[in-house]
Amino acid sequence: MRIIFDLRNVGLGNNGGSSTIVNSANALRVLGYYPFIVSTTKNFHTWTELTVPHIRPRTVDDIPDADAIIATGYKSVKATINAPKRLGIKMHWIRGWETWQMHEREIVEKVLKAPTVKIVNSNCLKDKLKSYGVDSHIIRPGYDVDNYDDLKIRQDNKNLIIGGLYNENRSNQAKRTNWVWETVYKLKTVNKDIGFWMFGDHKRPSGFLVDNYVRRPTLPEKNVFYNHINIWLAPTGLEGLHIPPAEAMLTGCPVIGTNSQMSGMQEYLINMKTGIVAENNMDAFINATKELIDKKDLQIKFGKNAREEVLKIGSRHQNMEKLVQLIQRLKDENI
Repeated sequence: MRIIFDLRNVGLGNNGGSSTIVNSANALRVLGYYPFIVSTTKNFHTWTELTVPHIRPRTVDDIPDADAIIATGYKSVKATINAPKRLGIKMHWIRGWETWQMHEREIVEKVLKAPTVKIVNSNCLKDKLKSYGVDSHIIRPGYDVDNYDDLKIRQDNKNLIIGGLYNENRSNQAKRTNWVWETVYKLKTVNKDIGFWMFGDHKRPSGFLVDNYVRRPTLPEKNVFYNHINIWLAPTGLEGLHIPPAEAMLTGCPVIGTNSQMSGMQEYLINMKTGIVAENNMDAFINATKELIDKKDLQIKFGKNAREEVLKIGSRHQNMEKLVQLIQRLKDENI
């Protein structure tokens, strides 16, 4: 089977969305299929080596025949729906509610009403599309489950360590780094011995709060990093399927999030089982963190449950097989 990931007018860079596409394409290739990435720009993604053909077509004639062509971002939808029939079933893998690209009214007109088969990566996105009367199929990207494990080292921490993802735009609605910052500031005001570790794509943040920062960690580095964290903070408010908390959970780390409709963690963050789901405001988030920091037994229990919950979602290979099965079913139905 030949599958085209259409990144025209979207780009391929160092971000979670591009990382998902690169890893998904690589996984399909390992499984024996023939994925291609088509884009109008160079490959600027350096986190993971791309092992499949990357095509920068001068015209659509430069794109090989395929069984399916999949739009990967809202701005690639137009190119996908205008693709010739020989490029296969026209699909769109929706992995975020991209209000940073266009207003919600435009999303409905230009994305949801576009003649594509809609795939989403999470329950929250499926529910979002359903609220507009649009059906979709869930295909999750899966996780690098073999690269994350509980190394049994966090229990040796001299002091409790809080972890979080750093985004340079701290007020960004998707990541809400400012919520993490404010939470840790208030915790350290009471107990200055609490540790605060972060990683991200940007340079180390300024200020005194961060005790350890890792920029662009490799998979082995991330595994060790997560294994030191006692509680992972993820107050996200605009995600499809949020990746770092699930990675942390694979190492046995509990997570604190919110009940935001688009938190991107409904698949695995279950209140009082794998972590705490706070009300969708900063005060509630801070109070939930305070509630867990002194309960080591509960941290361990949540962490064990968390790993088991994420493992249910499956690996990249398992989920890409589901994508292939969906495409084959649609072909058989002459969609």
